[in-house]
Formats: sequence, C-alpha cells, structure tokens
Amino acid sequence: MKIICPKCKKGAELTMDFTSVTCDFCGLDMSYGEYIKFVAHNEEKYSDILGDYTGSTEGQTAGSLDDWD
Repeated sequence: MKIICPKCKKGAELTMDFTSVTCDFCGLDMSYGEYIKFVAHNEEKYSDILGDYTGSTEGQTAGSLDDWD
C-alpha cells in the first residue's frame, strides 16, 4: 500500500500486513509502530494518534509527546 514517507514526503510502501514501512527514495525502513511514533512526534497535526495505542485514559491527562519516549 502506498503512503507518504514521513522523511522525504515521497511515496513509501506499507506492507499489506502492516508490519513495516519502506521508502526507496530516502532509504526509510522501520516497523509500522515506529512509523506511527515518528509521524506523531514530527507532525503536529497527528500528535493525538498516540492515544489510539493506549488503554483507557479515562480520568487521565494526555501529557506531552515527551512522556511517550
């Protein structure tokens, strides 16, 4: 599946089983989980997606991106 590379903004490839992301243009090669974290840390409009990978957050504050390291 074609996606946008978070490093060079060209076409990258996400494997059909969502396990890895590669880009032939800049050499990006990472797991999908690493890709999600990379995008969330580097593109402000997607910073809230890290919340999708946590359990219930009822009664808790979101914190900052630094809390996810």
